[in-house]
Amino acid sequence: MAGQFRSYVWDPVLILTQIVLMQAVYYSSLGLWLALVDSLVQNSPSLDQIFNDEILGFSTPPGRLSMMAFILNALTCALGLLYFVRRGKQCLDFTVTIHFFHLLSCWIYNAHFPTALTWWLVHIVCTALMAVIGEYLCMRTELKEIPLNSAPKSSV
Repeated sequence: MAGQFRSYVWDPVLILTQIVLMQAVYYSSLGLWLALVDSLVQNSPSLDQIFNDEILGFSTPPGRLSMMAFILNALTCALGLLYFVRRGKQCLDFTVTIHFFHLLSCWIYNAHFPTALTWWLVHIVCTALMAVIGEYLCMRTELKEIPLNSAPKSSV
């Protein structure tokens, strides 16, 4: 493959490590955002805010605050994509993988498939935000100029 700038070697250990790392970033940053939002309104934190599909909603203040935390988490995870994945082409793959594992976690936690429309809307918006912003950030770093001369310039 002499015609390519960057060769890509399939490394399953690297991919699995990145998946685990991004899943950890997803849940830890979501936990931090929910703790911050809960501290602002003196609400007690619970796992239901993360995994229960019926918590998210426009009708209640805790539901709206949880939705805000999920959206802020998508922005935080886009930064995680920038630092840990570093490839614009892979941002959508990792984003969908993260949200697929979250769907499975919610299904197991609730013992039923998530059916709330607002849960699906929030997660579709978060998936789109995370993928697009992560890809934008990764593409910006991929398109930076490559310095050809690393020696300091001398003034003549």
